[in-house]
Amino acid sequence: MKNMKTSFFLPRYAVLSCMALILIFALSCSDTRPREAVKKTADAAAPDFSLKTLSGKTFKLSGQKGKPVLLIFVTTWCPSCRAEIPHYKDIYETYGRRGLEVAMIDIQEPGATVSRFASRNQIPFGILLDEQGEVAGAYGIVGVPAMVLIDKGGKILSQDYMAIDMLLETTLGKK
Repeated sequence: MKNMKTSFFLPRYAVLSCMALILIFALSCSDTRPREAVKKTADAAAPDFSLKTLSGKTFKLSGQKGKPVLLIFVTTWCPSCRAEIPHYKDIYETYGRRGLEVAMIDIQEPGATVSRFASRNQIPFGILLDEQGEVAGAYGIVGVPAMVLIDKGGKILSQDYMAIDMLLETTLGKK
């Protein structure tokens, strides 16, 4: 009888333990500081920022004025982010030659981890390191993947993930 109780409760205990660990991890990763900026509305000025690239150079958003910019916020551990990589590459291949600057922003992960991820997935565009999560916070990013499309003048066109493809077609031409 004792073995039956153990075999009945042990799997449930393991599941509950895993769920508790996931909850603790999620809570420890959340930023409890108040955010100065929340999700920006269309036509708002895009918050300027400077971030290091994987190669150690500095990317400054204000240095991109005159061309549209697509910011893609990701993490390496996010299954949806990994699944969307072919879509991001397609966007880059199609619209990069039409002047779109594509920048993937990895949120709060070590450079070595991100570098392995970029190499493994053969990311053809720039990857920026938001090591403290400040840029993600400035854009009101609360989940990944997330995209922000910025026009040539530095204004946010959209943060609606589902609308980005249509906006790219209308602003930069069909594929």
